[in-house]
Amino acid sequence: MEKKFKILIYTTALTTLIAGILHILKVPNAIDGNINAGILFLVGGIAQIFWIVPIIKQWGKVWYSIGIAGTVIFVLIWVITRIPDNPITGRGGSISNEGITIQVFQIAFIILSILILFKITKIKR
Repeated sequence: MEKKFKILIYTTALTTLIAGILHILKVPNAIDGNINAGILFLVGGIAQIFWIVPIIKQWGKVWYSIGIAGTVIFVLIWVITRIPDNPITGRGGSISNEGITIQVFQIAFIILSILILFKITKIKR
């Protein structure tokens, strides 16, 4: 495996690891105020941390695609819940530095995973 591709793989894994850890760190505060949000942060955070395995072990296009889709859903939930009178919470949530940081890592994961998919497709041609 070429060095640049290895760096891409490990950087992608690191972005989802950081986003997952940040989500899990939100669990105690979320559970105090909203058990559903706490469960979302816990399950999503665990899934994101787990996702370093299929990335590093290069399990294939399906796994990258599922990771991308799941992360896109997580980002969309965050965006939708920031809109006033949204259908999920009925009110616009606050935009914090912590939330923006998580979104940056998640969007980086999406972009890097797409780059990996393009690279894999190019290699197989």
